[in-house]
Amino acid sequence: MANTLQAKKRIRRNNKRAEINGARKSRIRGFIKKVETAVTEGDKAAAQEALKVAQPEIAKGVSKGVLHKNTAARKMSRLSKRVSAL
Repeated sequence: MANTLQAKKRIRRNNKRAEINGARKSRIRGFIKKVETAVTEGDKAAAQEALKVAQPEIAKGVSKGVLHKNTAARKMSRLSKRVSAL
């Protein structure tokens, strides 16, 4: 258990950050899901539009430290590959 004031503050801060980062990750997953559903439905125009919106959100996740740079690059690459295959 935390004894010092600094340790207690650190726990509070970590809990807040975890909540914020969780919300960011969830938001990114939602954008990715929109692209994937458009691809499975075979709607190329909707998939391209969803991909245009999803890519900056994924990049934002990298800049905020929620996603690793290579993970984001891999996700964007795979999504764009699936959209272009339509």
